[in-house]
Amino acid sequence: MNMALHKIMQKLSNKIAAEQGDITAQFYLGYAYHTGNYAPQDYEEAIKWYTLAAEQGDIDAQNNLGILYAYGQGTPQNYEEANKWYALAAEQGNVDAQANLGYSYQHGYGVIQSDNEAIKWYTLAANQDHVNAQNNLGNIYLNGYSIPQNYEKAFKWYTLAANQGHADAQYNLGVLYEYGNGIQQNYEEALKWYTLSANQGHVYAQYNLGVFYTLGNAFPKDHTKALQWYRLAAAQGLADAQNNLGTFYEYGYGVPKNYKEAIQWYTLAANQGNVIAQKNLTRLSK
Repeated sequence: MNMALHKIMQKLSNKIAAEQGDITAQFYLGYAYHTGNYAPQDYEEAIKWYTLAAEQGDIDAQNNLGILYAYGQGTPQNYEEANKWYALAAEQGNVDAQANLGYSYQHGYGVIQSDNEAIKWYTLAANQDHVNAQNNLGNIYLNGYSIPQNYEKAFKWYTLAANQGHADAQYNLGVLYEYGNGIQQNYEEALKWYTLSANQGHVYAQYNLGVFYTLGNAFPKDHTKALQWYRLAAAQGLADAQNNLGTFYEYGYGVPKNYKEAIQWYTLAANQGNVIAQKNLTRLSK
């Protein structure tokens, strides 16, 4: 796409082709202004050129125009207008637009919230390997707000997304394995997926790994590894990890006892409203 964009932008340096109605030129000119590649970023110009291409039926322009309206870039935020363009592209098979329309229905952005409509559009995208649609389908089936909760379907979609490297899906799959929801409980598999997610910086996966190694679920306790993962999660501001890190320093788990360090981490967690940390801090401060 970048090579094609480069060639087109060389050809269209003065916008002649786009101004003459060339749909491909209009899309790539909009894309250039949208992304700041080969042109100064200018959302209003992006909307102008995307609109011209979208009105001629270009599905990528329709989807990208929807994104600009959804995020209020170059125009006041307008979910209804975003969904109009998503729908036009989605009905023509644009996978990103299908996922975006599913997201609008899932959260009720500019439409009446409907898990069933979200499932419809997510499924169309997920069947084309759209990783976010796969993960979001898993979320809908896991939570079961307006449809029956279905762990098996959640497991199916999380697995597909996780195998594509989606960090949230990897974490969610780890949770299903840890608690045996939709699949036989398997701590080793949970550990595997948490680790893959945590290595991508997923804060809750990092925390759960810390808990795993603290408790020694299905394998020996390892305070050194627990400390490693709590540190990473705590550095991202997770209060529970900060509190647990304080506990490790207070009692010398995997690290020399250090009350000053313990108080520091308890304080960070307590300032976020963590009740256990507040109690720990009160106790140490006496």
